[in-house]
Amino acid sequence: MYSVRIFCKIFSLCVLFLAGVQGEMLAQGNKQDEIESKRYRRETYPDLEGEIQLSGAFALYPMAVKWAEEFRKIHPKVRIDISAGGAGKGITDALAKVVDLGMVSRDIYPQEMENGAFPIAVVKDAVIPTVNAENPLIEQILKIGLRQEVAKKLWVNATARTWGDVLGNGSTIPVHVYTRSDACGAAETFAAWLEAKQEDLEGTAVFGDPGVTSVVQRDKIGIGFNNIAYAYDIQSKKPYLHIAVMPLDLNGNGKIDPEEDFYATSAELNAAIAAGKYPSPPARNLFLVSHGKPEKLEVIAFLEFILTEGQQYAPEVGYIGLAQELLDEELDKLQQ
Repeated sequence: MYSVRIFCKIFSLCVLFLAGVQGEMLAQGNKQDEIESKRYRRETYPDLEGEIQLSGAFALYPMAVKWAEEFRKIHPKVRIDISAGGAGKGITDALAKVVDLGMVSRDIYPQEMENGAFPIAVVKDAVIPTVNAENPLIEQILKIGLRQEVAKKLWVNATARTWGDVLGNGSTIPVHVYTRSDACGAAETFAAWLEAKQEDLEGTAVFGDPGVTSVVQRDKIGIGFNNIAYAYDIQSKKPYLHIAVMPLDLNGNGKIDPEEDFYATSAELNAAIAAGKYPSPPARNLFLVSHGKPEKLEVIAFLEFILTEGQQYAPEVGYIGLAQELLDEELDKLQQ
């Protein structure tokens, strides 16, 4: 009887040991699979050459330029032309086959899918409200922040006409509101946060992300909205000269709490977006869109590079890389 108990204990220990070894092997296998999924299969595309044309969203332009630079270090015979002009131009050019890939900074509409849009999510960023750093009320602006209902009064209802209306004090300083004139993902995404559409947005219309940055830099009592890459300097990660980001009062208590204060640098903001602290919208995925599944070898290789090794450059340029699960899904779409 005693020997039977000993045998049972030894058997149990062996079972536990083998289970542990199997679990460790499985974990190592999963880790190896993840490493492989992050590796660009450059050996699959020897002597790659050709031309890739992209157009569209200002939001994606800096990231696309960086990806193109790094991709050409691997495939120097591939030429990549990139032009910005708004998400509307990107999707239009892609569906018309004017370019290989349209840069789109919003969700793809059902009618665009019906017309042949083949979207690949490539990276994530957000739209943020921007003001002039020399605004005479800048301390209150950063302390009180912007509530969604107040933002609606600025851009949708146009009932907030002074900074007093924005901050809830007696200031009679007028507020100059800016929006976008071009069909773009930034305005569409910001409008979605306000439960509206781009065409519903009020304010002085300005073309392009750089245009909004420039006009707010010059107007001490102006307010606009920008993609992260046009509010923060890529090198310093701090807001551009004369630009301040107006924080969102997410809990609506009339002040920016410590857990809502993550705008000092783009790195801090991006970490908050990745952690889900910043709402979606105005955070969102960015897409490269082709007309139908890409057939050109150089385009397929470029997209595979972006979804693998290319993700490491996202923080450097001020973006948020996608979760591995989504990257794998997008790679599967290309390789099916």
